[in-house]
Amino acid sequence: MNDLWNHIATRIGELTDTTFKPDPPQHLGGGCINTALRLFDGKQSWFVKTNDAACLDMFEAEAAGLNAMADTHTLKVPRALCTGTHGPNAFIVMDYIESGSSGTNGQTLAGERLAAMHRNTFARFGWDRDNTIGATHQPNGWRDDWISFWREQRLGFQLELASRNGYLSLQRHGEKLLDRFPILIDHAPTPSLLHGDLWGGNFSFDRDGEPVIFDPAVYYGDREADLAMTELFGGFGTGFYQAYNAAWPLNEGYPVRKTLYNLYHILNHTNLFGGGYASQAQGMIDRLLSEC
Repeated sequence: MNDLWNHIATRIGELTDTTFKPDPPQHLGGGCINTALRLFDGKQSWFVKTNDAACLDMFEAEAAGLNAMADTHTLKVPRALCTGTHGPNAFIVMDYIESGSSGTNGQTLAGERLAAMHRNTFARFGWDRDNTIGATHQPNGWRDDWISFWREQRLGFQLELASRNGYLSLQRHGEKLLDRFPILIDHAPTPSLLHGDLWGGNFSFDRDGEPVIFDPAVYYGDREADLAMTELFGGFGTGFYQAYNAAWPLNEGYPVRKTLYNLYHILNHTNLFGGGYASQAQGMIDRLLSEC
């Protein structure tokens, strides 16, 4: 592996016009898909993820998403420096942001700045490339209509995976839900720039208390989809939601739609991990059908 670190260090030096000779890599915990580490030479500090060379496309999509969010100059995001392969490995290099605590107004800043990021809009729903949600392929082909995008490229895609994985009951009940989408998505969302995988594990604060987001699954979609996921696994405080709604109030009907949007992530967890997620997904489908 020393050859890999030397290759990455040389690439960093070339792109930063410096001589970058880091200390031995510092391995970091928390990643379940990739190997994560820090390269540091006493001055420059970089966060590096590695995986098999076949994962280069995943890293390239992540780099595009990180830099798209960073370009909004709203929430702090580790900007990607480069991606590449060396031997059997693929890698992505990005800013290393040292973690800290939120301070007194960190949650408020996060809510305000997420609303500001969502103000970055586009004419259509989707993204200019597919990416991943966890370890699952996420199709992002452009659509003019949000209902068809969410029905076919989010829930429909996951339900098809569920069928292949043996969850036939989920698919049968899910197809009933797909037919009733116009009843549930009865507003006209603007295609906002979304993080796409915004749970507490992809959100933190730096040493100055600035909110930071990372590990995205970026696309343009209904901003409520990002807000819904923040409620799925916790990690976001009352001040976050108060600040977001003060900056850009949510539309009527969000409490029902958030279940529809979070169903996508629970189906993905079902397909990745199985276990109790399948029954949780079934319960969400039943609740949504009762709303119809």
